[in-house]
Amino acid sequence: MSDAARAGDGIDEIDVLRAREYDLLAAVLGRAPDAALLAALRALDGDASPLGRAHAALGRAAAEAEAAAVSRDYFALFVGVGRGAILPYASYYLTGFLNERPLARVRQDLEALGIERDPAVSEPEDHAAILLEVMAGLAGGRLAAAAGTDRRFFDRHLKPWIARFFEDVAREAATPFYRAVGALGETFVVIEAEAFGMDA
Repeated sequence: MSDAARAGDGIDEIDVLRAREYDLLAAVLGRAPDAALLAALRALDGDASPLGRAHAALGRAAAEAEAAAVSRDYFALFVGVGRGAILPYASYYLTGFLNERPLARVRQDLEALGIERDPAVSEPEDHAAILLEVMAGLAGGRLAAAAGTDRRFFDRHLKPWIARFFEDVAREAATPFYRAVGALGETFVVIEAEAFGMDA
């Protein structure tokens, strides 16, 4: 469904744009981008706002990126031999260990939302890409939920750690592409946190 159609179905235009942002970040954190995704990201442009500048920087980085180099950077950052430079899990960022209480809380809230674990997915549900994908579904109305569920989910499962995670991505990345992903992610989630704070 197009963004215009979703907006016409009663989803606020801002929420449609938020969902797209979450989808973008989930896509580049869930797997290394292939040539088609890099080509699509080359079209990103922006205005003079912090988020606009971050979009433009990612568009430039995608235009200059080689898929093989970006794939190696993804592997080094998030997979690694044994482990990557960054562990993209809420449990690790909040407790220093994997599969801890933050994961149990995520699982409880996903169950309440009627979201079942995909047996084909090996990552725990507190992986950054999975949490961002859930936020995309909540913001864009693809997941049926009461008003304000997106704020509660963000406050509970992302706000306490995700900005630090994106800072780490920007710092540890070997390629301009993932440095730009980190900068975009940090900029966006800070804006989200501020916006949710004003709505509280």
